[in-house]
Amino acid sequence: MKHYKNERTLVLIKPDGIQRGLMGEIIRRYERVGLKLVGLKIMIPTPELIEKHYTLDPEWRRITGEKTIKSYKDKGIEPPISDPLEITTRLLKKLVTYMTSGPILAMVWQGAHAVKIVRKITGGTEPLTSDVGTIRGDFVLDSYEMSDGDLRSVRNLVHASGSVKEADKEIPHWFEDNEIVNYKLVAEQILYDVNLDGILE
Repeated sequence: MKHYKNERTLVLIKPDGIQRGLMGEIIRRYERVGLKLVGLKIMIPTPELIEKHYTLDPEWRRITGEKTIKSYKDKGIEPPISDPLEITTRLLKKLVTYMTSGPILAMVWQGAHAVKIVRKITGGTEPLTSDVGTIRGDFVLDSYEMSDGDLRSVRNLVHASGSVKEADKEIPHWFEDNEIVNYKLVAEQILYDVNLDGILE
C-alpha cells in the first residue's frame, strides 16, 4: 500500500494571486503545515490547456452545473439558468478568460493527506463564505453575487485538486514526469519517523 506521505496534489496560483503579490504567502501556508513542494513552474496557460483541465472528468460539466444551481437555491437566490449543462458552458468560458489573463504558478505538493490538507488551508470556493484563517477567507473579498453581476468568474486566488483521483489526473496534465523532483526533507523525520529515533545522538 502506498504510504500517506507520498500523496500529491495540484495547486495553481491564479492570475489574481500573482498580481496581488501573494505567491510567497500562499506557498508559506502549505509549507509550514509540513507539505513538500515537488513541482513548480510559472506559465501563461493556453485556452486549450485550461478547458482540458476543467473537463478531465467527463462528469465535471453536469456535477458543477448541479452544484452551482444548488448553491444559488441554498442562498435563496433564483439561479440565472436551470439547465446544469448550460450553466457550466457559461462558467467554463468565464474560467478560460480568467485563467489565461496572466501568468499562473503551477505546483505539486506532497505529504500525508495532501489533497484534504491543501483544501482545508485554501478554504471554500467562494471567498465571501470561506472561513477566517483560510487563504481565500483572509485575502479575498469576492462573492458569487458580485462575480455574477459582473459576468465573470469568481476570483479566489487558487485552484486545488478536489480529490486524490482528481489530483492523479490533473498533475500529469500540467507536469511531465521529469518536472517533479523526488527528494527528502529533514523535517520528514519528525513528521513520519515512527519512533523518532533519529533525533538524539
